Amino acid sequence: MSKRGYHHGNLKQALIDAALQLIEEKGPTGFTLSEAAKTAGVTPAAVYRHFEGREDLIAEIALQGFEVFADLLNYAYDTGQPSALASFEAVGRAYLAFARKYPGHYIAMFESGISMQRSPELYAVANRALGVLERAADQLAQQIPEGKRPPPQMFAAHVWAMAHGVVELFARGTPGARVPFPPEDLLETGIGIYLRGLGLIPQDT
Repeated sequence: MSKRGYHHGNLKQALIDAALQLIEEKGPTGFTLSEAAKTAGVTPAAVYRHFEGREDLIAEIALQGFEVFADLLNYAYDTGQPSALASFEAVGRAYLAFARKYPGHYIAMFESGISMQRSPELYAVANRALGVLERAADQLAQQIPEGKRPPPQMFAAHVWAMAHGVVELFARGTPGARVPFPPEDLLETGIGIYLRGLGLIPQDT
């Protein structure tokens, strides 16, 4: 075990992959660094070559997650053009798609208690992700008279909270949280109600 631990091809990423598996199984505080090392097939001592503790490991996972998240949101925004509404809705769907495809990263990013200001790198990439949603909100809000236009940050925060709530309650199999609608439909109709309230899409007749 000792020899294998110190000659691992990519020790850091192996530990991250192991921690992702454990996060999905046990949550962000349900495992130890020793368990992560064992899952990765390395010695516990080898972990400290890259991470000072479990929080450092989780923060690195959050950093990787936000990088993918920001790229995915940006791609959704760009491919939704030229319609501001289509881009905005595409960003919302991308949020759900990320949570479904990368559950371990999502948990590390939003449920581990890791501060987004833990490192300059983490803070920057988290802001890059939020910036995509704010940009989509700002573009869409240009259709509202200036005096009635909500700040883009508030607009984006409302939709972020809505998407996060749908993920937490319905998209990740929360026990007892069952509704006869797909999460995507819940988010789309929720955004629709919000945008109708702002006068951005017509009222139903």
